[in-house]
Amino acid sequence: MKNIIELNHPLITHKLAILRDKKTGTKEFRELIEEIGMFLCYEALKDIELDEVEIETPIEKYKTGKFNEDKYAFIPILRAGLGMLDGVVRVIPNAKIGHIGMYRDERTFEPVNYFYKVPKHIENKTVILLDPMLATGGSAIDAIDLLKGNGVEKIKFLCIIAAPEGLKKVRKKHPDVPIYCAHIDDRLNENKYICPGLGDAGDRIFGTK
Repeated sequence: MKNIIELNHPLITHKLAILRDKKTGTKEFRELIEEIGMFLCYEALKDIELDEVEIETPIEKYKTGKFNEDKYAFIPILRAGLGMLDGVVRVIPNAKIGHIGMYRDERTFEPVNYFYKVPKHIENKTVILLDPMLATGGSAIDAIDLLKGNGVEKIKFLCIIAAPEGLKKVRKKHPDVPIYCAHIDDRLNENKYICPGLGDAGDRIFGTK
């Protein structure tokens, strides 16, 4: 599908194998989420526009490129999205950070919004949304709706694992938003969990189950 980028790399496959394993502990799980998030961010910035600058190395003057980090904002979808934040901030240390809070209604499986706090002038920035799991697509769609409603035009979505059902749903509602994922899994089960998946990412990141 257009605008859906899956990272096909043996190193990612290796790290996902450890991440998925139910025996992997909280510390290692958290570190892997950060690390894979960093790889996703690297991929998502391939089209970044650089400004020509002249620097001076210890040897001579040299023309090269830099970009304005202030033009970017990371927004994790709470709470699991927080697990990816440290990894992506290593890539753009001066990016602004916002938060969107959502939880899943256990009866309807639909997202419920409870918090929205973003940097000033968010409409002038490229926003990179973070959520380890793209399952039904409901949270992603609601977050994108909120951002577009506040004037944001440039949005990218980063996730570790995605379900085909969720990708199709987000793609239909927001075809202009590129989605970067480490792996596209097989399906959703009857409880709307991704299969084979990795369980509840939030619980495994924060050790709450």
